[in-house]
Amino acid sequence: MARILNIEVPNNKRIVIALTRIFGIGKSLSEKILKEANISVDAKTKDLTDDELNAIRTIARKYKLEGDLRREVGENIKRLMDINAYRGRRHRQGLPVRGQSSKTNARTRKGPRKTVANKKVASK
Repeated sequence: MARILNIEVPNNKRIVIALTRIFGIGKSLSEKILKEANISVDAKTKDLTDDELNAIRTIARKYKLEGDLRREVGENIKRLMDINAYRGRRHRQGLPVRGQSSKTNARTRKGPRKTVANKKVASK
């Protein structure tokens, strides 16, 4: 496996898809990086030369990725919680942040159901 920004990218995938393993690189940014490095989006990672991989590494360093990006996102959420914004309160309570309904759904955010005593659950 090739290492780009201390992340192992898979050898058997096309490089445009393999780069998306890096936090902060999606498909469009991956295509932009490869276009700047003059590398085909159809090339497999294992077929790239060391010079091509170095070109990708150099271009990728221009962007805020991985640890720096994760830290910034965490700081943004912490700032929302500190100023007691609505979104910050939703983060603190572990509820959906972007206006979704939470009466019956939102199980991903809320976790498994907790049974509350003396509360009737309507059966369907």
